[in-house]
Amino acid sequence: MSETISGWQLGEWLEKAKADCLALGISIHEVDWFLQELSHLDRLALRLQTFKQQPSVSLQVPWSEFTQLWQRRLTERIPVQYLVGVAHWRHFTLKVSPAVLIPRPETELIIDLAKSAVENPDSEGIWVDLGTGSGAIALGLADCFPHATIHAVDTSLDALAIAQYNAQTTGFADRIQFHHGSWWQPLEGLQGQLTGMVSNPPYIPSGLIPTLQPEVAQHEPTLALDGGDDGLDCIRYLVETAPRYLRSGGVWIVEMMAGQGEAVAELLQAQGGYSGIKIMSDLAGFDRFVMAYLK
Repeated sequence: MSETISGWQLGEWLEKAKADCLALGISIHEVDWFLQELSHLDRLALRLQTFKQQPSVSLQVPWSEFTQLWQRRLTERIPVQYLVGVAHWRHFTLKVSPAVLIPRPETELIIDLAKSAVENPDSEGIWVDLGTGSGAIALGLADCFPHATIHAVDTSLDALAIAQYNAQTTGFADRIQFHHGSWWQPLEGLQGQLTGMVSNPPYIPSGLIPTLQPEVAQHEPTLALDGGDDGLDCIRYLVETAPRYLRSGGVWIVEMMAGQGEAVAELLQAQGGYSGIKIMSDLAGFDRFVMAYLK
């Protein structure tokens, strides 16, 4: 059930919400994003604040629910994406819940790296997204490789349900095959056939997780974060096992934590089956991805 409130009342709430954000170290941009998702106001109206002169502004939820949700953002530090059930990633609007990691802007570049790694993105091929979560990477791959087959794997049934929903709403349901299982387990029949493997695996050292922002440490799925003592357990596994599934010249791309690049590159080098190993930065200049090719 939706309702309307006066533009003046909404303006008063907006100013207080931004002040609360500043006091708590939360980005004030979250206020506009929250308001945009739960009202019918667009970005321009929010920037110019023209809505303050309107006698009424339509909300997508009752005002009491609106204010309660925002209060939970402040007191429980629940990520705003979980509160409204939506995250924006590349040009997709994705459903999210605490069952999946919130797709990050820095991860968007992994799709561009995959596209740059092949000579002809329009050619057929087989790509996999291991640990798909919300399905974001699988959707990006399906979008950039229009004639390829995409496989997406996750060990969480709740995550897979969300990924499949996102594939339906974005129009890629017929392009992506979803599998329940751990890493390569459901893909035994694809050994030696893959054009590329892309993964954003757990890579946070176990001991660091309690020190992360409460939004992450307390609310995002630990299964998607915890990479073991040094953060490299899952990446180490993917280095060792991917050669059985990639074809010759197949692409291996993972996201990692800043500072892990040299260690990941050394793992790939020591395995002996990879060439063209590169550490790639994100848009902020931090080492974020490692790419290699199977010899």
